[in-house]
Amino acid sequence: MATILVVEDDRNMRLLTAARLGDLYTVITASDGVEALDILHKGGIDMIVADIMMPRMDGYALLKIVREESYTIPFLLLTAKESMNDKQQGFYLGADDYMTKPFSSDELLWRVKALLRRSNIAQSKKIEIGGVTIDSEKYAVYNTTQYIEFPKKEFDLLFKLLSYPDRIFSKEQLLDSIWGFNAESGEETIKTHISRIRNRLKDITEFGIITIKGLGYKADIRKE
Repeated sequence: MATILVVEDDRNMRLLTAARLGDLYTVITASDGVEALDILHKGGIDMIVADIMMPRMDGYALLKIVREESYTIPFLLLTAKESMNDKQQGFYLGADDYMTKPFSSDELLWRVKALLRRSNIAQSKKIEIGGVTIDSEKYAVYNTTQYIEFPKKEFDLLFKLLSYPDRIFSKEQLLDSIWGFNAESGEETIKTHISRIRNRLKDITEFGIITIKGLGYKADIRKE
């Protein structure tokens, strides 16, 4: 069972968040970033869910230190802030996801599950679908009869979609995730890369990428 560190200075919110996650995970709580770091350094933490506005050490400062100390565990920011600059700062520092208060407890649970799943995939460096391996160390997709190498951006885009097979990503989300917030590339870049990926995968029957009209793209895992 994964262990989640919930960092929140508001006692009621801390208890509520811990109770919702506690049905499926082991939950440890902290009231600020200083306390959270002490707990993290003792080991055994698989994910951090942290508020931004906290005394002594806020969520941004905590996130910055966590990444500087080379922890790769998922980090989900919870905040009342809604501006794009606030979100950009969080992602720039290394956040994996961002939720604005108030949020539903069900959505929190969905996002935590997705991040933990993504973390497990990232650690293994591979995704296995049927008889096909998607290998992030080789930037390649292969089975017993085929070996398909990808340019890095195309592979990263494919790996992102396959890591969340039930999720639809907009062109903007994919652009921000793969190219970064300050990228000069436009959304047409995503369309071009998706087309190239599909062409490379034309002989792979186990999965593909489908277009969801007006929304974006999602992985298509084809069941036998």
